[in-house]
Amino acid sequence: MNNEKKTTPRHRPETEERRQSIIEAAADVFGSKGTANGTLQEVADRVGMTRAGVLHYFGSKRGLLEAVLRNRDASEVAEFDQGHLPRGAQAFRHLVETAELNASRPNVVRTFVTLSAESVTENNPGNTYFHERYDGLRNELKERMQDMADEMGRDLDEEKAEAACASIIAVMDGLQLQWLIDKDHIDMPSTVDFAIKALIAVVFDHRQTEMGHEPQKDERNEQV
Repeated sequence: MNNEKKTTPRHRPETEERRQSIIEAAADVFGSKGTANGTLQEVADRVGMTRAGVLHYFGSKRGLLEAVLRNRDASEVAEFDQGHLPRGAQAFRHLVETAELNASRPNVVRTFVTLSAESVTENNPGNTYFHERYDGLRNELKERMQDMADEMGRDLDEEKAEAACASIIAVMDGLQLQWLIDKDHIDMPSTVDFAIKALIAVVFDHRQTEMGHEPQKDERNEQV
């Protein structure tokens, strides 16, 4: 999920098919071994090509890694206009659907978790990508909260919204790691759904709005 529109060069169908097969093989290799230990030769062997053949399509290992990362994000918003999240509350429902989709593709999740963790190391080729991704995603989610505020005719508390957007992303990414370690006890879709609803409720103070008043204080506790 990226806030900036990327220009993708057009390729012939057979070229695009070959590029996609290389990307999928690279995702598996990098996801299981990391970018340092996973080699271009291993990727080439999986698709029946030479190392030079892989480089012909992507130029370098860095170029292939970036293609793997962007392919994952693009697949999550391919159905939407210009590759952006839908407007308003639908954006947050889409995040729950994304968690549900991810629960069916552990290899994709493993690749993302591995590469995102590696990106914090010095001179890692994924650092720029993840920096742009998180910055763009935080901004895009905040825009969707602004949509919701506009629909309700309310002002958006920007400080709360920014904290909630960063927290939603943290929940989703952190749950992926927990899920990979212990799939039997982590339900990603329902947990993401719970977290998003709780955080949005804090941003818009739904409890006070829906009940029409502040929660009453417990007089017994006041007397203690």
